[in-house]
Amino acid sequence: MIYVVRHGETEWNADNKVVGRTDVPLNAKGIEQAKETARLLKGSNIDVFLCSPMLRTRQTADVISSELGIPYKIDDRLIETDFGSFECADRDDEEYQKAKREYFVRFPGGESYFDLAARVFPLLKELGEVNALLVTHGGICRIIRSYFEDLGNEQFVQFSQGNCEVRMYPY
Repeated sequence: MIYVVRHGETEWNADNKVVGRTDVPLNAKGIEQAKETARLLKGSNIDVFLCSPMLRTRQTADVISSELGIPYKIDDRLIETDFGSFECADRDDEEYQKAKREYFVRFPGGESYFDLAARVFPLLKELGEVNALLVTHGGICRIIRSYFEDLGNEQFVQFSQGNCEVRMYPY
């Protein structure tokens, strides 16, 4: 089983801003969300615990690790999308929404969803059939879901995993 957790809320999330590689911390709500997620995961049989190197994911993983007594390792492949010039834009920005639908085209100065799949899919294959907990970001959650489930173009673009939401994908 793969357990996928998006990091807790940040001020940028609360303000509906695009947040990729800017290293923003969790806000108070995000810390509380991480505590609740840790409680939900208690009793899960986790063999591997991996985390993005970004501060917001490490803060989330620290809370979960402390509660579950399981150490985590940083895996750079779980880092959020490089949104390039759209970093800090409003998520409802028309140009950003248009760019999100260009799967093989890089965000100006950043990455494409194809780039993300190229780094995340091999990680998922490497995990084999172990029980893994991954603490990561919204864009990576979208890519992971597309690995396990067939998604149409609009389903892919519209998918959003909530802050500290846990999704489980069986092998």
